[in-house]
Amino acid sequence: MAVPASTPATTPVTVVTGGSRGIGAATCLRLAADGHHLALGYVHDTVAAEATAAKVRAAGGRCVTVRVDTSEEADVDRLFDRARAELGTVTGLVNNAGVTGPLGRLADARTEDLRRVLDVNLLGYLLCCRRAARDMAASGGGAIVNVSSAAATLGAPGDYVHYAASKAGTDALTVGLSKELGADGIRVNAVAPGIIDTDMHAAMGDPDRAARSGPGIPLGRPGRPGEVAAAIAWLLSADASYTTGTVLRVSGGR
Repeated sequence: MAVPASTPATTPVTVVTGGSRGIGAATCLRLAADGHHLALGYVHDTVAAEATAAKVRAAGGRCVTVRVDTSEEADVDRLFDRARAELGTVTGLVNNAGVTGPLGRLADARTEDLRRVLDVNLLGYLLCCRRAARDMAASGGGAIVNVSSAAATLGAPGDYVHYAASKAGTDALTVGLSKELGADGIRVNAVAPGIIDTDMHAAMGDPDRAARSGPGIPLGRPGRPGEVAAAIAWLLSADASYTTGTVLRVSGGR
């Protein structure tokens, strides 16, 4: 949905991929409350994306929704082009779009599922980071937050080691790119959520997974999307102005 008019230079303009549900939607709402305008990328659910956008606007932010497959270069460019044309200079990126594939052992995984996980979770992050780096360097700086996972260090055996591997790649991307872009005034960080109570678990084939997880988590419960969104918002904010190359774990102690 197009939103006319320009954005003042002092207003943060942030691209959020996977913004229609879960952590992405919570992040959009938190950033709107913090004064951001949003370009919300989503892949399938137009109704959910527009519902989130309506809440962003109700909170005082402007929002453009863009249907995008982040593993496709042309789609990524279209997302950033729309953000710039309709909201103004992009100052932030939240790389959140991700897939897991079905739960199970690697030996039982289908090649097409492995390929899709790597295409979205790693290639998609690389494409979005590359475009953000080009735009932010040209405009004087910005901030990138990649959504990783505690699985990157836990390995997720029996669940999705391929997903864990893609998130370990996210961590390496975050550290390396932060060093590469520091001189351009661009900060690059990541958050690594643990088990968060979202509908991702149902999509993996185990809707009760988060509810069962409490006894194995030091804080005794799964996380909430808003708790991850708060960490993302901090990393994008001026309060984190000397923070880059950090992977901030938001996992209840796991």
